[in-house]
Amino acid sequence: MADSWLNAYVLHRRPYRETSFIVDFFTLELGRISAVARGVRSAKSDRRSLLQPFQALRVQLSGKSDLKNLTQLEGNGALRMLTGNALYCALYVNEITNRVLPGGVEAAELYGAYATALAALQQEVGAAEYILRQYELALLQELGVMPDFTTDAVSNDPVEPTFHYELVPELGFCQVKQANKLTFSGIELLMLAEQDFSPPGLKAAKRLCRLALHPFVGDKPLKSRELFLASR
Repeated sequence: MADSWLNAYVLHRRPYRETSFIVDFFTLELGRISAVARGVRSAKSDRRSLLQPFQALRVQLSGKSDLKNLTQLEGNGALRMLTGNALYCALYVNEITNRVLPGGVEAAELYGAYATALAALQQEVGAAEYILRQYELALLQELGVMPDFTTDAVSNDPVEPTFHYELVPELGFCQVKQANKLTFSGIELLMLAEQDFSPPGLKAAKRLCRLALHPFVGDKPLKSRELFLASR
């Protein structure tokens, strides 16, 4: 690892001792991984200016423990400048990735979805809601918890547009007799299956992602969401 360059982004950094940071990286080759960046908090350190969110990097790490040491660092493209709503969305993408992605597991497809989401937010390609839902769905796929939208998980019958279904963790969607705020109509599930992101489809995707990601996120509030609400 010490001689190999990794493609990476900074998900989060926090002070460590007097002069260093512990940095959570999202890498193409190793997935999420943390490392100590020693001496970078000095105002004279060129490396501090590179250890910013949304900056594409190439890094070298060393060490046998889960917490590595950052040995080499260089930029791998221009810093993505994000402001306003796009910035809060990108902070959310970073936080949700850091919160739920297992450490040390390669996630090349999700890494590509992450880079795509940042680029779309920077260029304002499409609505932010669409960009976030696309990334959350990619995250569910990576975690292995993307449910089948077309088949009842208990009966194996095809989903019926007029029926109502609830999401059962680790099983899938099951028909229920009465609708409530946590259930999905069959038509909503079929829209999700077709990746129909019209307004009703986006609304259903948001509910799905919150339900499916909750076991991984837990009850601790997301700081990025709090920052967004405070800015309104």
